[in-house]
Amino acid sequence: MLSRRLHTILPSIKLHAKIRFIGRRSIFATSLNQNHNNPLGLPKNNARIPPQIPRKGPIGGGLPPKRKIPNVKHVVLVSSCKGGVGKSTISVNLAVSLSLLNLSQHRRLRVGILDLDVFGPSVPTLMGLRGVEEPGLTKTGALIPITNHGIPTMSMAYLLPPSQGVSSEGDAEPTNEDTPVVWRGLMVQKAVQQLLFQTDWSAFEGGQSGGPGLDVLVVDLPPGTGDIPLSVSQLVDVDSTIIITTADILSLSDVRRGVAMFRKLEIPITGLVVNNSYFICENDGCGMKHHLYGHDINDNQSGFHKGVRAMGLGGNKIVGELPLVADVGRGAERGIPYALGGVNQTVGAGKLWKDAMKGVAERVWAEIVSVGERRM
Repeated sequence: MLSRRLHTILPSIKLHAKIRFIGRRSIFATSLNQNHNNPLGLPKNNARIPPQIPRKGPIGGGLPPKRKIPNVKHVVLVSSCKGGVGKSTISVNLAVSLSLLNLSQHRRLRVGILDLDVFGPSVPTLMGLRGVEEPGLTKTGALIPITNHGIPTMSMAYLLPPSQGVSSEGDAEPTNEDTPVVWRGLMVQKAVQQLLFQTDWSAFEGGQSGGPGLDVLVVDLPPGTGDIPLSVSQLVDVDSTIIITTADILSLSDVRRGVAMFRKLEIPITGLVVNNSYFICENDGCGMKHHLYGHDINDNQSGFHKGVRAMGLGGNKIVGELPLVADVGRGAERGIPYALGGVNQTVGAGKLWKDAMKGVAERVWAEIVSVGERRM
Protein backbone atom coordinates (compact mmCIF):
# COMPACT_ATOMS: atom_id res chain seq x y z
CA MET A 1 0.00 0.00 0.00
CA LEU A 2 2.73 2.50 1.00
CA SER A 3 4.76 1.63 -2.08
CA ARG A 4 1.80 2.31 -4.37
CA ARG A 5 1.15 5.68 -2.71
CA LEU A 6 4.77 6.75 -3.06
CA HIS A 7 4.88 5.66 -6.68
CA THR A 8 1.69 7.60 -7.42
CA ILE A 9 2.96 10.85 -5.91
CA LEU A 10 6.62 10.80 -6.91
CA PRO A 11 6.85 8.46 -9.91
CA SER A 12 10.17 9.84 -11.14
CA ILE A 13 12.13 8.69 -8.06
CA LYS A 14 13.06 5.05 -7.71
CA LEU A 15 11.20 3.21 -4.99
CA HIS A 16 14.27 2.23 -2.96
CA ALA A 17 15.22 5.92 -2.78
CA LYS A 18 11.85 6.73 -1.20
CA ILE A 19 12.02 3.95 1.35
CA ARG A 20 15.50 5.08 2.40
CA PHE A 21 14.12 8.24 4.05
CA ILE A 22 11.20 6.66 5.90
CA GLY A 23 11.34 7.64 9.56
CA ARG A 24 13.21 10.88 8.92
CA ARG A 25 10.68 12.81 6.86
CA SER A 26 7.13 12.23 7.99
CA ILE A 27 4.93 14.84 6.34
CA PHE A 28 5.32 14.71 2.59
CA ALA A 29 7.38 11.73 1.51
CA THR A 30 5.87 8.99 3.68
CA SER A 31 2.47 10.20 4.85
CA LEU A 32 -0.44 7.78 4.64
CA ASN A 33 -2.75 10.80 4.37
CA GLN A 34 -1.22 11.73 1.04
CA ASN A 35 -3.55 11.59 -1.97
CA HIS A 36 -4.79 13.74 -4.82
CA ASN A 37 -6.96 15.79 -2.46
CA ASN A 38 -4.15 16.14 0.09
CA PRO A 39 -0.87 16.30 -1.89
CA LEU A 40 1.21 17.38 1.10
CA GLY A 41 -0.07 14.54 3.28
CA LEU A 42 -1.09 16.82 6.16
CA PRO A 43 -3.17 15.43 9.06
CA LYS A 44 -6.86 15.05 8.31
CA ASN A 45 -7.96 16.91 11.44
CA ASN A 46 -6.68 20.23 10.11
CA ALA A 47 -9.61 22.64 9.93
CA ARG A 48 -7.75 25.59 8.46
CA ILE A 49 -8.06 24.80 4.76
CA PRO A 50 -11.11 26.28 3.03
CA PRO A 51 -13.49 24.15 0.98
CA GLN A 52 -11.94 22.96 -2.25
CA ILE A 53 -12.80 24.80 -5.47
CA PRO A 54 -15.87 23.10 -6.96
CA ARG A 55 -14.96 21.51 -10.27
CA LYS A 56 -18.07 22.93 -11.93
CA GLY A 57 -18.01 26.22 -10.05
CA PRO A 58 -20.43 27.45 -7.37
CA ILE A 59 -24.17 27.55 -7.89
CA GLY A 60 -25.02 30.36 -10.24
CA GLY A 61 -21.66 30.24 -12.00
CA GLY A 62 -18.50 32.21 -11.33
CA LEU A 63 -15.64 31.58 -8.93
CA PRO A 64 -15.77 30.96 -5.17
CA PRO A 65 -15.29 34.12 -3.08
CA LYS A 66 -11.76 35.17 -2.25
CA ARG A 67 -10.66 34.81 1.35
CA LYS A 68 -8.00 36.01 3.72
CA ILE A 69 -4.99 33.84 4.49
CA PRO A 70 -5.22 33.03 8.22
CA ASN A 71 -3.04 35.31 10.39
CA VAL A 72 -1.98 37.44 7.40
CA LYS A 73 -3.18 41.04 7.01
CA HIS A 74 -1.82 41.84 3.54
CA VAL A 75 -0.59 39.84 0.54
CA VAL A 76 2.00 41.02 -2.00
CA LEU A 77 2.60 39.02 -5.19
CA VAL A 78 5.98 39.03 -6.93
CA SER A 79 5.70 37.94 -10.56
CA SER A 80 8.06 37.91 -13.50
CA CYS A 81 6.20 36.35 -16.45
CA LYS A 82 9.67 35.26 -17.64
CA GLY A 83 12.29 33.14 -15.88
CA GLY A 84 15.81 34.21 -15.05
CA VAL A 85 15.22 37.90 -14.35
CA GLY A 86 15.92 37.76 -10.59
CA LYS A 87 12.36 37.46 -9.29
CA SER A 88 13.11 35.27 -6.28
CA THR A 89 16.17 37.32 -5.31
CA ILE A 90 14.04 40.45 -5.36
CA SER A 91 11.25 38.66 -3.44
CA VAL A 92 13.45 37.90 -0.44
CA ASN A 93 15.07 41.34 -0.53
CA LEU A 94 11.64 42.98 -0.75
CA ALA A 95 10.55 41.03 2.34
CA VAL A 96 13.65 42.16 4.23
CA SER A 97 13.26 45.77 3.05
CA LEU A 98 9.61 45.83 4.13
CA SER A 99 10.59 44.49 7.55
CA LEU A 100 13.15 47.31 7.93
CA LEU A 101 10.75 50.17 7.10
CA ASN A 102 10.26 52.65 9.92
CA LEU A 103 6.53 53.26 10.12
CA SER A 104 4.93 56.32 11.63
CA GLN A 105 3.66 54.27 14.57
CA HIS A 106 7.28 53.49 15.50
CA ARG A 107 7.15 49.80 14.86
CA ARG A 108 8.35 47.50 12.13
CA LEU A 109 6.30 45.28 9.91
CA ARG A 110 6.10 41.54 10.51
CA VAL A 111 6.85 40.05 7.10
CA GLY A 112 6.96 36.47 5.81
CA ILE A 113 7.72 34.76 2.49
CA LEU A 114 5.69 32.04 0.79
CA ASP A 115 7.55 30.28 -2.02
CA LEU A 116 4.95 29.06 -4.51
CA ASP A 117 7.44 28.27 -7.26
CA VAL A 118 6.54 24.60 -6.79
CA PHE A 119 8.67 23.24 -9.64
CA GLY A 120 11.72 25.43 -8.98
CA PRO A 121 11.80 26.66 -5.37
CA SER A 122 14.67 29.06 -4.64
CA VAL A 123 13.69 30.78 -1.39
CA PRO A 124 15.37 28.19 0.89
CA THR A 125 18.74 28.80 -0.79
CA LEU A 126 18.29 32.58 -0.85
CA MET A 127 17.35 32.63 2.84
CA GLY A 128 20.13 30.32 4.03
CA LEU A 129 17.74 27.40 4.64
CA ARG A 130 18.91 24.94 2.00
CA GLY A 131 18.67 21.33 3.15
CA VAL A 132 16.84 22.01 6.44
CA GLU A 133 14.59 19.41 8.01
CA GLU A 134 10.93 19.57 7.10
CA PRO A 135 8.71 21.98 9.08
CA GLY A 136 6.91 20.94 12.22
CA LEU A 137 3.16 20.83 12.70
CA THR A 138 0.92 22.67 15.13
CA LYS A 139 -1.53 20.79 17.32
CA THR A 140 -4.15 21.34 14.64
CA GLY A 141 -1.90 19.93 11.92
CA ALA A 142 -0.88 23.19 10.24
CA LEU A 143 2.63 23.75 8.89
CA ILE A 144 4.99 25.84 11.03
CA PRO A 145 7.07 28.33 9.02
CA ILE A 146 10.85 28.06 9.15
CA THR A 147 12.57 31.31 10.13
CA ASN A 148 15.94 32.84 9.29
CA HIS A 149 17.14 36.46 9.34
CA GLY A 150 13.96 37.24 11.29
CA ILE A 151 11.75 36.31 8.30
CA PRO A 152 9.43 33.25 8.55
CA THR A 153 9.25 31.26 5.32
CA MET A 154 7.38 28.34 3.79
CA SER A 155 8.36 26.47 0.63
CA MET A 156 7.52 23.27 -1.20
CA ALA A 157 11.22 22.42 -0.99
CA TYR A 158 10.94 21.92 2.79
CA LEU A 159 8.50 19.06 2.25
CA LEU A 160 10.48 17.04 -0.29
CA PRO A 161 12.90 14.18 0.41
CA PRO A 162 16.53 14.76 -0.63
CA SER A 163 17.18 14.08 -4.30
CA GLN A 164 18.89 10.90 -5.43
CA GLY A 165 20.00 12.50 -8.69
CA VAL A 166 23.17 14.43 -9.48
CA SER A 167 23.69 17.32 -7.11
CA SER A 168 24.03 20.81 -8.50
CA GLU A 169 27.14 21.15 -6.35
CA GLY A 170 29.12 18.23 -7.76
CA ASP A 171 30.13 15.89 -4.95
CA ALA A 172 28.10 17.74 -2.32
CA GLU A 173 25.19 15.95 -0.66
CA PRO A 174 21.98 16.45 -2.69
CA THR A 175 19.25 18.36 -0.87
CA ASN A 176 15.47 18.57 -1.08
CA GLU A 177 15.69 21.53 -3.48
CA ASP A 178 17.18 19.18 -6.08
CA THR A 179 14.16 16.84 -5.96
CA PRO A 180 11.81 17.22 -8.95
CA VAL A 181 8.07 17.57 -8.43
CA VAL A 182 6.45 15.54 -11.20
CA TRP A 183 2.80 16.47 -10.88
CA ARG A 184 -0.07 17.37 -13.16
CA GLY A 185 -2.04 20.58 -12.79
CA LEU A 186 -4.72 19.41 -10.36
CA MET A 187 -2.17 18.13 -7.84
CA VAL A 188 -0.24 21.39 -8.06
CA GLN A 189 -3.36 23.47 -7.48
CA LYS A 190 -4.31 21.40 -4.44
CA ALA A 191 -0.78 21.74 -3.02
CA VAL A 192 -0.91 25.51 -3.53
CA GLN A 193 -4.17 25.66 -1.58
CA GLN A 194 -2.58 23.73 1.27
CA LEU A 195 0.50 25.97 1.37
CA LEU A 196 -1.74 29.05 1.31
CA PHE A 197 -4.28 28.03 3.92
CA GLN A 198 -2.59 25.33 6.02
CA THR A 199 0.48 27.30 7.05
CA ASP A 200 0.10 28.85 10.50
CA TRP A 201 1.86 32.23 10.33
CA SER A 202 1.03 32.83 13.99
CA ALA A 203 3.01 29.78 15.10
CA PHE A 204 6.52 29.87 16.48
CA GLU A 205 9.08 27.15 17.21
CA GLY A 206 7.54 24.45 19.38
CA GLY A 207 4.30 24.14 17.43
CA GLN A 208 2.21 26.62 19.41
CA SER A 209 -0.14 29.07 17.75
CA GLY A 210 -1.50 32.38 18.88
CA GLY A 211 1.28 34.77 17.89
CA PRO A 212 0.59 38.14 16.27
CA GLY A 213 0.76 36.79 12.71
CA LEU A 214 2.05 38.76 9.73
CA ASP A 215 1.46 42.28 8.52
CA VAL A 216 2.65 41.34 5.03
CA LEU A 217 3.13 38.02 3.24
CA VAL A 218 5.36 38.22 0.15
CA VAL A 219 4.37 35.47 -2.31
CA ASP A 220 7.07 34.40 -4.77
CA LEU A 221 5.13 33.18 -7.81
CA PRO A 222 6.55 30.93 -10.53
CA PRO A 223 7.36 32.61 -13.87
CA GLY A 224 4.62 32.93 -16.45
CA THR A 225 0.85 33.14 -16.37
CA GLY A 226 0.00 29.51 -15.65
CA ASP A 227 -2.09 27.64 -13.09
CA ILE A 228 -0.38 28.87 -9.92
CA PRO A 229 -0.57 32.65 -10.49
CA LEU A 230 -4.13 32.18 -11.71
CA SER A 231 -5.14 30.09 -8.68
CA VAL A 232 -3.59 32.50 -6.17
CA SER A 233 -5.22 35.50 -7.82
CA GLN A 234 -8.62 33.78 -7.71
CA LEU A 235 -8.36 32.44 -4.15
CA VAL A 236 -6.76 35.26 -2.16
CA ASP A 237 -7.36 38.97 -1.54
CA VAL A 238 -4.22 40.59 -2.98
CA ASP A 239 -3.09 44.08 -1.94
CA SER A 240 -0.14 44.67 -4.25
CA THR A 241 1.68 43.08 -7.20
CA ILE A 242 5.09 43.91 -8.58
CA ILE A 243 6.36 42.51 -11.86
CA ILE A 244 10.09 41.91 -12.29
CA THR A 245 11.65 42.44 -15.70
CA THR A 246 14.83 43.42 -17.50
CA ALA A 247 14.94 46.47 -19.76
CA ASP A 248 14.79 44.65 -23.08
CA ILE A 249 11.96 44.44 -25.57
CA LEU A 250 11.75 40.63 -25.39
CA SER A 251 11.06 40.70 -21.65
CA LEU A 252 8.61 43.55 -22.13
CA SER A 253 6.49 41.31 -24.36
CA ASP A 254 6.16 38.84 -21.47
CA VAL A 255 5.35 41.65 -19.06
CA ARG A 256 2.45 42.72 -21.27
CA ARG A 257 0.92 39.26 -20.88
CA GLY A 258 1.35 39.39 -17.11
CA VAL A 259 -0.20 42.84 -16.86
CA ALA A 260 -3.13 41.68 -18.99
CA MET A 261 -3.70 38.66 -16.71
CA PHE A 262 -3.66 40.66 -13.47
CA ARG A 263 -5.93 43.30 -14.98
CA LYS A 264 -8.42 40.67 -16.06
CA LEU A 265 -8.41 39.26 -12.53
CA GLU A 266 -8.69 42.77 -11.03
CA ILE A 267 -5.44 42.42 -9.07
CA PRO A 268 -3.75 45.70 -8.00
CA ILE A 269 -0.48 46.29 -9.90
CA THR A 270 1.97 48.52 -8.03
CA GLY A 271 4.39 48.60 -10.94
CA LEU A 272 7.48 47.16 -12.63
CA VAL A 273 10.90 46.61 -11.10
CA VAL A 274 13.67 46.67 -13.70
CA ASN A 275 16.48 44.38 -12.56
CA ASN A 276 20.10 44.58 -13.72
CA SER A 277 19.25 47.72 -15.66
CA TYR A 278 22.76 49.18 -15.60
CA PHE A 279 26.14 48.90 -13.93
CA ILE A 280 28.51 51.49 -12.51
CA CYS A 281 32.10 51.39 -13.74
CA GLU A 282 34.18 51.62 -10.58
CA ASN A 283 37.65 50.97 -12.02
CA ASP A 284 40.08 53.82 -11.28
CA GLY A 285 37.22 55.97 -10.01
CA CYS A 286 35.40 55.94 -13.36
CA GLY A 287 31.87 56.15 -11.93
CA MET A 288 30.11 56.08 -15.31
CA LYS A 289 26.68 54.48 -15.64
CA HIS A 290 26.43 51.92 -18.45
CA HIS A 291 22.99 50.65 -19.46
CA LEU A 292 23.15 46.96 -20.26
CA TYR A 293 20.41 47.19 -22.86
CA GLY A 294 21.72 50.27 -24.62
CA HIS A 295 19.46 52.98 -23.26
CA ASP A 296 18.23 54.81 -20.20
CA ILE A 297 14.79 53.55 -19.19
CA ASN A 298 13.77 57.15 -18.45
CA ASP A 299 14.47 58.12 -22.06
CA ASN A 300 11.06 58.79 -23.57
CA GLN A 301 12.37 57.72 -26.97
CA SER A 302 13.53 54.26 -25.87
CA GLY A 303 11.54 51.27 -27.05
CA PHE A 304 11.29 49.97 -23.50
CA HIS A 305 9.89 53.21 -22.11
CA LYS A 306 7.41 53.51 -24.96
CA GLY A 307 6.29 49.95 -24.30
CA VAL A 308 5.69 50.61 -20.61
CA ARG A 309 3.84 53.83 -21.41
CA ALA A 310 1.66 52.02 -23.94
CA MET A 311 0.45 49.63 -21.23
CA GLY A 312 -1.53 52.50 -19.75
CA LEU A 313 -0.66 51.66 -16.16
CA GLY A 314 -0.81 55.34 -15.20
CA GLY A 315 1.80 57.45 -13.47
CA ASN A 316 5.39 56.31 -13.06
CA LYS A 317 4.85 52.58 -12.96
CA ILE A 318 8.56 51.75 -13.06
CA VAL A 319 8.86 51.69 -9.28
CA GLY A 320 12.49 50.58 -9.14
CA GLU A 321 15.56 50.40 -11.34
CA LEU A 322 18.20 48.11 -9.83
CA PRO A 323 21.84 48.18 -10.94
CA LEU A 324 23.91 45.07 -11.52
CA VAL A 325 25.86 44.50 -8.29
CA ALA A 326 28.04 41.40 -7.93
CA ASP A 327 27.59 41.26 -4.15
CA VAL A 328 23.83 40.78 -4.58
CA GLY A 329 24.48 37.48 -6.34
CA ARG A 330 27.21 36.46 -3.89
CA GLY A 331 24.89 37.11 -0.96
CA ALA A 332 22.13 35.10 -2.63
CA GLU A 333 24.42 32.10 -3.00
CA ARG A 334 25.34 32.33 0.69
CA GLY A 335 21.74 32.73 1.79
CA ILE A 336 22.17 36.34 2.96
CA PRO A 337 19.80 38.85 1.33
CA TYR A 338 21.68 41.98 0.27
CA ALA A 339 19.06 44.24 1.87
CA LEU A 340 20.19 43.03 5.30
CA GLY A 341 23.23 45.28 4.97
CA GLY A 342 26.95 44.68 4.79
CA VAL A 343 29.97 45.84 2.87
CA ASN A 344 29.90 48.16 -0.13
CA GLN A 345 26.44 49.56 0.61
CA THR A 346 27.36 53.11 1.57
CA VAL A 347 28.79 54.23 -1.77
CA GLY A 348 28.56 53.48 -5.47
CA ALA A 349 26.32 50.85 -7.02
CA GLY A 350 25.75 49.08 -3.69
CA LYS A 351 24.13 52.16 -2.19
CA LEU A 352 22.10 52.79 -5.35
CA TRP A 353 20.81 49.20 -5.24
CA LYS A 354 19.84 49.31 -1.57
CA ASP A 355 18.19 52.74 -1.89
CA ALA A 356 16.22 51.55 -4.94
CA MET A 357 15.09 48.41 -3.11
CA LYS A 358 13.97 50.50 -0.14
CA GLY A 359 12.05 52.71 -2.57
CA VAL A 360 10.26 49.65 -3.98
CA ALA A 361 9.30 48.57 -0.45
CA GLU A 362 7.95 52.05 0.29
CA ARG A 363 5.87 52.05 -2.90
CA VAL A 364 4.50 48.59 -2.10
CA TRP A 365 3.51 49.63 1.42
CA ALA A 366 1.88 52.81 0.10
CA GLU A 367 -0.14 50.67 -2.33
CA ILE A 368 -1.19 48.36 0.51
CA VAL A 369 -2.43 51.33 2.54
CA SER A 370 -4.24 52.76 -0.49
CA VAL A 371 -5.95 49.46 -1.35
CA GLY A 372 -6.99 49.05 2.28
CA GLU A 373 -8.61 52.48 2.29
CA ARG A 374 -10.50 51.74 -0.93
CA ARG A 375 -11.84 48.48 0.49
CA MET A 376 -13.18 50.11 3.66
